[in-house]
Amino acid sequence: MPKQVDHVSRRRLIAEAVCRLADERGLEGVTLRDVAARAEVSMGAVQRCFRVKEEMLVFALGHISERINERVRARLVRSPAQSAATALGHAVTELALLREEHAAEARVWLAFVAQAAVSPTLSAMLKANYAALQEAFARLIAEAGEGAEIAEGALPLDPQREARTLIALADGLTTQVLIGHLARQEALDVLHAHLAGLWERSGPGPADPATSGIRGTRSRLGP
Repeated sequence: MPKQVDHVSRRRLIAEAVCRLADERGLEGVTLRDVAARAEVSMGAVQRCFRVKEEMLVFALGHISERINERVRARLVRSPAQSAATALGHAVTELALLREEHAAEARVWLAFVAQAAVSPTLSAMLKANYAALQEAFARLIAEAGEGAEIAEGALPLDPQREARTLIALADGLTTQVLIGHLARQEALDVLHAHLAGLWERSGPGPADPATSGIRGTRSRLGP
């Protein structure tokens, strides 16, 4: 009887090989032949899973995105009673990939972002991911600001605009840490200061790092 192949597991194995190669040499250095060698499968196996290289890259991008999302969900599940502000702090910290153990993941992510600038398919996927993320952040910001008393002369928060700002800040901090312009702790301080300012402007929101979802992450990162 022919051996049954788990195509889902094989596609994930190939995606991991793509990510390891992208970390080492960027996406321009990723070839089907090299991916097959790194995944320890045949070229034919790779081609049966993915018809062309771009299809393989799209799957690998989805794979790494889901890995990040799983960490965010795991953080939220560990403390289901946390506030919307705390949930947002955890989520944006995970998105920024500031921990030392996520440095390789950050390099791979930025390699995909660079490739998306010249790949309409990858670009469309990233835009869809960012749109979903923006909606999730906007909902948390709106929930955290519910019932807030707006100071005289102040404008209420625009959750969509604040969500866009947070995503852009997280992406920027990822880059600045990778190139060495900021240390990880410095980047985390920037993120914490922005969140603290956001909650101050929202009214009753948490100014303390513990309630913005940042303190626990800071203590694990270290200086």
